Order: sequence, then structure tokens, then C-alpha cells
Amino acid sequence: MSNHPWLTLLKKHRAIAVIRASQLELGRQMALAMASGGIQLIEITWNSANTPELITKLRSELPDCTIGTGTLLNLEQLDNAISAGAQFLFTPHVDPTMIQAAVAENIPIIPGALSPTEIVTAWNHGATCVKVFPVQAVGGASYIKSLQGPLGNIPLIPTGGVTLKNAQEFLQAGAIAVGLSSELFPKQFIETGNWQAISQQAKTLVNTCLVKEW
Repeated sequence: MSNHPWLTLLKKHRAIAVIRASQLELGRQMALAMASGGIQLIEITWNSANTPELITKLRSELPDCTIGTGTLLNLEQLDNAISAGAQFLFTPHVDPTMIQAAVAENIPIIPGALSPTEIVTAWNHGATCVKVFPVQAVGGASYIKSLQGPLGNIPLIPTGGVTLKNAQEFLQAGAIAVGLSSELFPKQFIETGNWQAISQQAKTLVNTCLVKEW
């Protein structure tokens, strides 16, 4: 495993909050709650409202956080995300052209893959690490563990089924970090604007993920 600064960040923080919001101010409040709870790696999905503007705003408001984006589907979106100031990039799929474009700009890119073939393909094309998505559909933490034998040199971030309760299992299984979305933002808390409760969700995740060195 290389000593890329992104991997150093992942090993330090272990958790990424994934925000998908229908309004810019809602996304902003979600991000502020995550930062208040101690999560410093924040992904704003590209299909959120006004994502470029939100990324720029959060880069200014949360200087201690690393703000990235995800759900990037094509090269045009990737270029726009970089222009907006995204500090890391997630895609739900493996696209060698997108990977190489991000690498050329020295921006961490984490493609989504599921099978060993897809994971290795992404890595060989220059992915900084690989998102295993949707991990729960193929066995959850046990699947991550089973990949460690042949693919232990490739840093993996499982998403799509990671919860506050099982996040630790994924890290124990060998994941470098985990990504959580809806689990951090219970619908009732969002609807009532209970940002303190949402911040507590973040604190719980941080305490879970940093309970020991994996």
C-alpha cells in the first residue's frame, strides 16, 4: 500500500460521511453537524442540490475538514467537481478514463467496484483506493475479509450497508475506512432539524471507528 496522503487521512479518520441533500442549506447543515461530531471526511454526492456551490462553501467554512464528492458518472462531472474544489472523488463504477483524469490532477479517486476483477482493474488503472459497493449485497464484512488474502494490498472502502453497529466489523475485516450515508441522518432528525442529535450520530461513529488501531 502506498503512502499517498489520502490513505494517511483514511487511516487517521476511518470514516466518511456521505451527504445527499435536496437543498443547498440542508446539505450545509448536515455537513456542519458531521464536523461538529468529529467527522472530518465529508462527501457531497454530485446529485445533491447545488453541489459545486456547496463544496466551495464548505471548503471555506470547514477548513479542518476534507470535502469531496461522489456519484460522479462521467468525465464532464469529474472535471466540474475538480473545478469546484472537491478534494477527493468517488464514482459508483470503474471508468479508466475518469481514473486517469483524476490522477493527472493529483486528486484522489475512489471508483466503485464489487467483484475481484473490477477491484483489480480499478487499482491497476491508478485508483487511489477502491470503494466496494454495494457491500451488503455480497456478504458485508465477511466479503471484505475474504478479499484480504488475494487483494490485501488494495485499500478498500465498503459502502452500501455499513451501519453504526457494523462499522467496526468492516474495519476488523481489513477495510481501510467505511462510508455511511442515511445511517448518519435519521429521517426524523432531518425533518425536525435536530442537528444536535445528528451530530451525536457522528460522534458515535467516530468513537466506534477510532476505538483502536486496526
